[in-house]
Amino acid sequence: MVLTPEEWVRQHFVCFLIHEKKYPISLIALEKQLTINNRKKRTDILVFNKAGKPEIIVECKAPSIKINQDTFDQIARYNLKLKANYLIVTNGLEHFYCKMDFENETYIFLKEIPDYR
Repeated sequence: MVLTPEEWVRQHFVCFLIHEKKYPISLIALEKQLTINNRKKRTDILVFNKAGKPEIIVECKAPSIKINQDTFDQIARYNLKLKANYLIVTNGLEHFYCKMDFENETYIFLKEIPDYR
């Protein structure tokens, strides 16, 4: 595997989830495929809860990529299908954490995501 700038961000964020936030490695999937509007897409990181349901979707970008509304729109489209509780967008330098508010069809920005419990 080639260590692209985006892959570097992904690997470091997985380490953060495991070592800092204590998420079990067995609940973390990389490049999980899903189909949206008959098109195959892949999540960069998908974290499941103990019940096996999607809990967190992480979208990784290269450090040179500025995170903008398009990035959030991409992860929000994925979440229409997955229905995860948290969305994270990172380029390794900036990290945006959101908790879904399904009732109001929006997301709430957080300072950080919760530790695994």
